[in-house]
Amino acid sequence: MLKYLNILLDVVRDCFLIYALLAVSQIFGQNNEYKERDSLYELSQKSDLDISKKILYAKLALKISEGENVDSLIIKDLQNISLLYYRSSKFTQSRKYSNRQLNFAAEIEDTLSMAISNFNLASSYYAELKNDSSYYHFSKALKLYSALNRKEEIAQSLYYIADLQDTEQDFVGSEESSIRALKLFETFPRTEDNLDYLWTLNNLLGIVSMKLENLDESLKYHASAQRIANEMKEGYYNDIFSKNNIAVVYRKQNKLQDAIDIYKDLAKKKNTYNHYDPTFYPLVLENLAYTKLMAGRDDFEEMESTFQEAYRISDSLDDPITKLAVAVDFSKFYLNRKQRDSSLKYASISYNLSKEVSANEILLDALKVLSELEPGEAGKAYLNEYISLSDSLLSVERNVRNKFARIEFETDKISAENEKMDLQRKWLFVVAAVLLVAMLLLYVIVNQRAKNKQLKFEKDQQKTNEEIYNLMLSQQDKVDEARANEKKRISQDMHDGILGRLFGTRLSLDSLNTLEGDEAMMSRAQYIKELQDIENDIRKLSHDLSTDFVLGSNFTTIVSELLDKQSAAYKLDYKFDYDEHIDWDIIPNKTKISVYRIIQESLQNIYKHAQAQHVRIAFQLNNEHICLEVSDDGKGFDVSRSRKGIGIKNINSRAKEFNGEVIFESEKEKGTTIKIIIPQKH
Repeated sequence: MLKYLNILLDVVRDCFLIYALLAVSQIFGQNNEYKERDSLYELSQKSDLDISKKILYAKLALKISEGENVDSLIIKDLQNISLLYYRSSKFTQSRKYSNRQLNFAAEIEDTLSMAISNFNLASSYYAELKNDSSYYHFSKALKLYSALNRKEEIAQSLYYIADLQDTEQDFVGSEESSIRALKLFETFPRTEDNLDYLWTLNNLLGIVSMKLENLDESLKYHASAQRIANEMKEGYYNDIFSKNNIAVVYRKQNKLQDAIDIYKDLAKKKNTYNHYDPTFYPLVLENLAYTKLMAGRDDFEEMESTFQEAYRISDSLDDPITKLAVAVDFSKFYLNRKQRDSSLKYASISYNLSKEVSANEILLDALKVLSELEPGEAGKAYLNEYISLSDSLLSVERNVRNKFARIEFETDKISAENEKMDLQRKWLFVVAAVLLVAMLLLYVIVNQRAKNKQLKFEKDQQKTNEEIYNLMLSQQDKVDEARANEKKRISQDMHDGILGRLFGTRLSLDSLNTLEGDEAMMSRAQYIKELQDIENDIRKLSHDLSTDFVLGSNFTTIVSELLDKQSAAYKLDYKFDYDEHIDWDIIPNKTKISVYRIIQESLQNIYKHAQAQHVRIAFQLNNEHICLEVSDDGKGFDVSRSRKGIGIKNINSRAKEFNGEVIFESEKEKGTTIKIIIPQKH
């Protein structure tokens, strides 16, 4: 209770201080207010002042800047408060003022301030491991800095983006971003800060290259990082980490002796790690012992002693991650030595610690060891858990692989929509102004324009009437030409087809007059059947002549009538489907006639060859084309062997007349489908 009372007293005292300073600033006028604001800003920057006091002074400076409405000072004070909250690890408050800075900068179109506020927002999310939001704002900052050609800020943004991509297992994206950042940092002066960035980027590229199985490239980057560490004034530990990473790559390359030599060298520097990172030494010992085991060394007592020392140190540090890394490899060592109880002990420790700290990759190792150690159902349960976790991790990896690409796409989409809305608002204002002026002008000249409009209308009406008359004459010529061509075609069909067949049949019947017997009767019956076929062909031609597309009859009605007659004659059940949105009036009559003939030809082929019971005819509208589909449930045929049939030739020939496409689909005993793609000309 006393603690909260002290906090309340501090708040009251600070508020009193703020109001007192505001009162003083109002007494001395505008110039003194600027001086007061500058003094408060300087107080907020003092290194020996408590952070809470710095924030209060910064907020007071902002009050004055807002009162004087000085944009540059408001931006500066908002950024200052955000950074002060960031340094005190109050990230939510930091983002509150960064967002205020961002909105204000957007209002006054200050691109640099927008970039800075996005970078600060990204940094606060980065500190809290909120990777999606951090990546979103780093990407926005990168685009704004790129527009301003701010190379140092571009390089820093790329570095953080690369690190986030590596964390989220977007290794290819991380590699690309790292290389872009590295190229920029190599052009900067080799200050200690820039060298540290160069080391970090080379180290990151080495890690990413190893994950991408580019082991030779990984070694090159780690070697480059080691050279940079030696160039730095305070690069001792950077050099140690580079050596350790090189040893890891050597292990992946199965250069186990090289890795052992590096771990031995690192183990000699035991006392140096306590100052920087005491967890590093037990990890070096663990890696040294396990690499010896991988290399097939037989100094098992020394390995066991090294493992025990690493585990003892990690346990004393109260660091579960380090203890977990040592324990899981220790269990593998005992498993290799066939010491079941000891292996089971450390595998169980690894299993429990992995659950606590959510270290899934190490948990997989522990589960694998436990599944080999535990007999029967217990081992089977561990194996099933191993498989389930492995599948789950793969699923998560697939889902996050392109996550940042989606975030960037959505960011661009939102930005584009905002820009579009701004542009629309501007255009709305311009249009409103133009309309107001136009209405005023219209009010002045309305009478004169009305007269001129009437005269122009009468002139245009006369011209339009002339064009309509000429168009009607032209259309009538086309109609007459179409009729003449169709009659000519039917005349040719009758002369070349029907008359020729009649002549041949007559001659054959004449030759049979003198013959008698069953064979002669069968021949005469065959020719009588031929005469019936010719009669049907004449009836069909007669029907064609009576069908007039040119007069504007509804095309679907004409097709429906054809189907009624043909299905009754051929004893077929039919179904007719058509899309009512098809505008047949815009289809040339020549095309409609050809489509009609194709349906006729198809029905006749079905009757003669298919032995079908049911037929379906359908018209569908698909973009700029009409699709005619004729399907039956007949016996089908081999499409590849029947390309030269007369029926197929006729259909292809008619489709070619209107630049259509014909597709035959058929399987024996499964029916046939004919698809005709008809261009729809506007």
